[in-house]
Amino acid sequence: MVLKFVAHSYRVLRIARRYGWLPGARYTNLRDVRRCDRVGFLDIEWKNYSFERHLKAAKATRPVITVALDIDDPRKLTKTLDQAWELSLYCDRVIIVPKHPSLKNKLDSHIPKKFILGYSVPTRYGGTVISPRFFKRSVHLLGGRPDIQRRLAEIMPVVSMDCNRFTLDAAFGDYFDGETFRPHPAGGYERCIRESIRNINRLWSSYESHGRL
Repeated sequence: MVLKFVAHSYRVLRIARRYGWLPGARYTNLRDVRRCDRVGFLDIEWKNYSFERHLKAAKATRPVITVALDIDDPRKLTKTLDQAWELSLYCDRVIIVPKHPSLKNKLDSHIPKKFILGYSVPTRYGGTVISPRFFKRSVHLLGGRPDIQRRLAEIMPVVSMDCNRFTLDAAFGDYFDGETFRPHPAGGYERCIRESIRNINRLWSSYESHGRL
């Protein structure tokens, strides 16, 4: 079973929980997960990353999964792995996100198997440029459209994913119908959230991952 996470308002987290999703939050804003039994996914503020604040949040929340800072410079690999080992003391698994092209043939040899590989789904804001075919062990999909996430899972062994794209569309009365986003015939924010989550769940219902969380 692929674990699914959404980081958003408590309103969305409450709905998603009914359908088997786990709550997520950035380490900079834990307000909406304070009423949750356990944080599923602890995300980061990558533009102004603070390892000290990240580690403090991990200690406080003990999430299922957290993600280390993206590796966009191979010279930072050792430092990132050292931070990941420390974070791993306070969560079940840590995601390592290799982004620099020079790492494509080193994912297994340079990144310990204790860590999940993270693939940042390409959007107009950026993403992982390494081809999905180089990701041959357990992968977490970071963001992006749900239909693209599901297609990527045919190339790499996905064990978990986070997605909040559908929350943005719901604000405009659109929902994910299993193939694309379109206006909901009845409208309503919560209705769009519920229908999107149901259809995303259906996309993954028959998926069998060869990875292991």
